[in-house]
Amino acid sequence: MDTAGVWNQYGTELYLFILKRTSDTEVANEVLQNTFLKVHLKLNTLKDIEKIRPWLFQIVRNEIALFFKDKAKEKRLEDWSPVEDSEADLCCFNRFIEKLPDLYRQPVELVYIKGKKQKEVAEQLGISLPNVKARLHRAKELLKQDFMACCKIELNENDKLISSTVDCAVCDAQ
Repeated sequence: MDTAGVWNQYGTELYLFILKRTSDTEVANEVLQNTFLKVHLKLNTLKDIEKIRPWLFQIVRNEIALFFKDKAKEKRLEDWSPVEDSEADLCCFNRFIEKLPDLYRQPVELVYIKGKKQKEVAEQLGISLPNVKARLHRAKELLKQDFMACCKIELNENDKLISSTVDCAVCDAQ
């Protein structure tokens, strides 16, 4: 069986399987495309053609997991964008991070600066994952307050920091 034959026989079934798990036609199409790229590249490695269906569904499950993992990474980076739609340089960012109590600074540095996963940070600090998440949330709130107080940066309707200019007493003094 070639890739076209696999497509004809299983394409619709795989698409519906993906769509049920993602609830988004664009995502389903992207995952299906990535799946069939892998199928095309690896079909010749399948030793028993009778096992093609479970093999296909395993590829699909892996592609769905990979898609959501990538989205989670994007979301984590997007959530950490302290200033949105701004030409402002985050002049006081390092000072604000250093000012955080150790309780909050350690998770922030490990997750957002060193790029560790929250679960790894929980293990490293010997605390629960929900505790890490709570500390990160609290740290973000403290950092927002610092930016609003020092640099006169405001919050938009989505509770994100925004500013067209930075009016920072510390930076203006330097």
